[in-house]
Amino acid sequence: MTNESPEEKPELVVDSDWKSQVEAENAAIDEKNRSEKNPSVEEEGQSQDIDPSQIPPPSFTLLVTMFSTQAMSALGLIPHPITGKREIQLALAKHYIDLLAVIDEKSKGNLDDNEDKLIETTLHELRMIYVQQSSTIA
Repeated sequence: MTNESPEEKPELVVDSDWKSQVEAENAAIDEKNRSEKNPSVEEEGQSQDIDPSQIPPPSFTLLVTMFSTQAMSALGLIPHPITGKREIQLALAKHYIDLLAVIDEKSKGNLDDNEDKLIETTLHELRMIYVQQSSTIA
């Protein structure tokens, strides 16, 4: 038994303002996290101006490099740009390799020696890695 008499009841203090304080703190934390994750992104629906001097000039080499980078990411050779994890996605890798093959096929006779060697070497290396990755998964 307790030492309290039946007439004495503990006083219950209710602080009704705590909920609004917690909500305000959570909103401030969420806003801070959003600004830290995307410091260069402005308000939703608005885009930032891109400095044209930072964009490489269009070229055959850039085109091959872009597709081969995507294929390498899908083969798990480089981390996925969004998740940061190495993910093997063979169907996607095959798609990018096939796109490079289409470019190779359609540009035959129109490339200089360096461009021709670049696409042939890139396709050969990506195909070998694809075969290796598909045999380890199967």
